[in-house]
Amino acid sequence: MTDYARLLPLAQEAVDLAHDLMRTLQPGALTFKGERDMASEVDYAIERAVREHLAAKAPDIAFLGEEYGSSGDTSTLTWALDPVDGTVNFVHGSPLCGISLGLIHDTDAVLGVIDLPFLGTRYHATRGHGAYANNRRIQASRVTDLRDAVVAIGDYAVGTGASRKNAERLAITEQLTRHVQRIRMHGSAAIDLAWLAHGRIDAFIMLSNKPWDTVAGVVVAREAGALVVDFDGTPHSVHSVATIGGNDLLLPPVLTLVQRSLERAAPG
Repeated sequence: MTDYARLLPLAQEAVDLAHDLMRTLQPGALTFKGERDMASEVDYAIERAVREHLAAKAPDIAFLGEEYGSSGDTSTLTWALDPVDGTVNFVHGSPLCGISLGLIHDTDAVLGVIDLPFLGTRYHATRGHGAYANNRRIQASRVTDLRDAVVAIGDYAVGTGASRKNAERLAITEQLTRHVQRIRMHGSAAIDLAWLAHGRIDAFIMLSNKPWDTVAGVVVAREAGALVVDFDGTPHSVHSVATIGGNDLLLPPVLTLVQRSLERAAPG
């Protein structure tokens, strides 16, 4: 098995650069990428800095960023960066935002660093080496009953097809209100997956999967003992449709709830 830990110091260096930019720069002008979908000047500044740093230190590894797309041969190793995960939160002055840098081997998450500059926490993991918050080992929640579970859900959809997509999300939300202790929407997939790893939430449901949003968090969550899967229960990869996580005992009822909700929300 390849030891990806040799690349962790480089990933940490890159995230250090991003951390400093996020802490010191103002959001600046906003670029609207679609209906209610935006990027700040900081998104672009961080992505440029991280891309340039990694290209100089590891030119053979491809790069995929949310703002500037992909470069290099993405068929083997690829960095995946969300320069500001939770841009809307960041623009509004909410601390619930961060930097997510992951490494993909073929289609699987193998290394991740998530930095939350305004919460003072950095998470990291490499496959086979455990998950850490500020260099202290962490473990996912062992809650086993939905009635005791705090479940985070991803943002509702905007743009093309939002009504259909949100019918599904609302159906899931309605079922969660009947069966779980509390529902949370943090507005950042990186935070949700990191907090799943840290035991601050017990399960996570997001009906989407963008590699820059999920790669780092998936490996952190898995190394902390959580399972992360697609909506049909197959192991999560960059090709998954959804991103759903929990421990081995809580995940089955969560998946059942999601699948039944999607069936109810289906047209006709």
